[in-house]
Amino acid sequence: MAATVTTVELKISSQSRADYAVVAVSGEIDLYTAPQLHSELVDALEDGARRLIIDMSRVEFCDSTGMNVLLSAMKRAREKEGDLELVAPKPAVMKILEVTGLNAVFTLKESTDSLPITAGTNAAK
Repeated sequence: MAATVTTVELKISSQSRADYAVVAVSGEIDLYTAPQLHSELVDALEDGARRLIIDMSRVEFCDSTGMNVLLSAMKRAREKEGDLELVAPKPAVMKILEVTGLNAVFTLKESTDSLPITAGTNAAK
């Protein structure tokens, strides 16, 4: 009997403006996909962003590896006098944030309405 393994991709798009970047993430953030997110966030900071706004509205799952990537990016942003915001995390991700106490560490926004721009487009909101 053959086992079927379903792989879930992580899709990331980002849009930068002045001193901030909006990074839209969809899929699952885990041991296998976290390095991709880490690279994208580090690149945004190295390109001049001080504030990282992470659109989490399409993230289905985030494990401890993913949380560590977000914490690391937040630390780097704060070293540059900036911050990291998590926008519209789904209930499954919000539960992980609450259980770990990270909901008190991250700046959380409930709705994507707070996004200044939408990643993947040039349209300002």
